[in-house]
Amino acid sequence: MANHKSALKRIRQTEKRTDRNRHVRSTLRTFIKRVREAVAAKDQAAATAALAQAIPVIDSAATKGVIHSSNASRNVSRLTKLVNTLSA
Repeated sequence: MANHKSALKRIRQTEKRTDRNRHVRSTLRTFIKRVREAVAAKDQAAATAALAQAIPVIDSAATKGVIHSSNASRNVSRLTKLVNTLSA
């Protein structure tokens, strides 16, 4: 365990940041899952709506540094392609 005041403060800050990041990542996964479930159910309207909700969440997670910007772009791209397979 840390003995210095500054080290104890660092631990508190890390715990707060970890909790915040965990919430953002969990929310992100939920929104991605909703898109995938709508596509699996072959419901184009729901999939399009879910994608429209998921994209801002993905971008927000990247802006906050929870995921890398390339990871965000890859997720948006793959989900968009997935939703577009329903219309084809």
